[in-house]
Amino acid sequence: MARHDVFLADCPARTTLALVADTWSVVVVFGLGRGPQRYSVLRDRIGGISNKMLTQTLRKLESNNLVERRALPTAPAGTEYRLTTLGQSLLGPVSVLARWAEEHADDLGDGGGDGG
Repeated sequence: MARHDVFLADCPARTTLALVADTWSVVVVFGLGRGPQRYSVLRDRIGGISNKMLTQTLRKLESNNLVERRALPTAPAGTEYRLTTLGQSLLGPVSVLARWAEEHADDLGDGGGDGG
């Protein structure tokens, strides 16, 4: 197994960290943790995300094998997203981070949000 060091500028581990540690990636992975979600349900569940940002985030996660997209044979046509096995392995750390953020939002001062 290759040895990686996130302190090195060109390390693949740092690229991976940048991919999975941005706000929308964390929220989308956490949102898909309950199981497959239609695009519209996921969008409605995630307050403040635009269609464009959700689409970009889902495409980024899909291209990195964390999320898979499935066209639904429904009328009107729909799309469903689910975590891959690799994405499911990220759910544990993301869930811990999300819960920590919820518990400590009020403790972080001005940048901590409204606590809700």
